[in-house]
Amino acid sequence: MKQYDNNGQLKAVLCNGCGRRIAHSGNIITSGALSFRADWGYFSNKDGEQHTFDLCEQCYDRIVENFRIPVEIEERTELV
Repeated sequence: MKQYDNNGQLKAVLCNGCGRRIAHSGNIITSGALSFRADWGYFSNKDGEQHTFDLCEQCYDRIVENFRIPVEIEERTELV
């Protein structure tokens, strides 16, 4: 969960899973984390809602290890 000050500057990032602080410098997250946004549309029970959350790497790992179909992982040599 990103928290901003009155000037729109990122002041804290908290993991929605465990509540741990996620490291950042300025407006850039500087540790392993996932920022997620889902825009729900028709045919869901959440029509018109937008859900956002942030997870630290440990919470992400804990969630995906329980997937019935594993996450597809592709090795990348250039990081953007």
